[in-house]
Amino acid sequence: MASETAPWATEVPTAVLVLADGTVITGRGLGATGSAVAEVCFNTALTGYQEVLTDPSYAGQIVTFTFPHIGNIGTNDEDIEDLNPAARAGAVGAVLKADVTNPSSYRAAGHLDQWLKRRGIVAMSGVDTRALTALIREKGMPNAVIAHAPDGKFDIENLKAQARAWSGLVGLDLAKEVTSGQSSSWTETPWVWNEGYGERTEETMHVVAVDFGVKRNILRLLAGLGAKVTVVPAKTPAEDILAMKPDGIFLSNGPGDPAATGEYAVPVIKDLLKTELPVFGICLGHQMLALALGGKTAKMHQGHHGANHPVKDHTTGKVEIVSMNHGFAVDSDSLPEGVEETHVSLFDGSNCGIALTGRPVFSVQHHPEASPGPQDSHYLFRRFANLIRERQGAPALAER
Repeated sequence: MASETAPWATEVPTAVLVLADGTVITGRGLGATGSAVAEVCFNTALTGYQEVLTDPSYAGQIVTFTFPHIGNIGTNDEDIEDLNPAARAGAVGAVLKADVTNPSSYRAAGHLDQWLKRRGIVAMSGVDTRALTALIREKGMPNAVIAHAPDGKFDIENLKAQARAWSGLVGLDLAKEVTSGQSSSWTETPWVWNEGYGERTEETMHVVAVDFGVKRNILRLLAGLGAKVTVVPAKTPAEDILAMKPDGIFLSNGPGDPAATGEYAVPVIKDLLKTELPVFGICLGHQMLALALGGKTAKMHQGHHGANHPVKDHTTGKVEIVSMNHGFAVDSDSLPEGVEETHVSLFDGSNCGIALTGRPVFSVQHHPEASPGPQDSHYLFRRFANLIRERQGAPALAER
């Protein structure tokens, strides 16, 4: 799948992507040296590669970017999404078409190659990503090993064996690998052009965010609405959460199989649902809320990864273009009576949102915080805030 004009046409390739079916794709290595075994997905976003690679929801995955020019605006210290960069939560590998150029953005603080090295992400360029994407669409997301060796020496048979031996994401709890180690307070508010991030100046509500791999921009949007945000580890008991006297509960995004993480998270969510507190979930939090309410989840064929996905909100009748990042989905046919499907993907009809009838409890599969992506669904944070404000007797915020 290497490009016909690849610079290694007369050189030894310095990177390989070896799929579990034995397919070997060669390219030019960049980023960290060594190898990583993971599931290969493709992402169709045109911008935001740094946010994509640092999204904890991509743990256990190698991201193939369908947009050919990745790295051209460099990297900086602002556009990261994992809560703890030292933990290096996010994608373990990246596959690119074009070689990385020197940064061309005034915001750039460094080159993508060096940033990938610091993050421990194994990457390769020069790959026919269109062909790889077509393969994933046809056969599903494969298990694979991505390897980078500057001398071009690889034990291909061993890499094939590693790819075949990896169990995959089904049954894998990755939230425990990316969650916070302890409770913390979040005060940073959304980014403003040429001003950067701000700090919360008021507290009108207290939201406890259960961290299954939370993105920073989710916390920023909550803080920007006046929320005192307390972030707690994924395995925090319900009694400890309720002892913090929250006004609302947020269930975050995260990686891996929701059924596996749900082994310890679903009983906690069920206990939280016994209260009248507003609850809002995103991505993995959405899936586990559905499990707690009696629904089921399933592995998807190719998943949804990108910033251009159309989703319909049945509560408003409007179609939004949203960011997506998930390889599992809620089975809408499994939702019990009293659980309403509120959002649906217009690509394949899969479930993208639920609400508990008559209760201030809802969740969405897509990423309304974007980063990267459009801001069409930012209103969902105000919807959550209004559920809290209604309980407080405070006037509602405009959703749009």
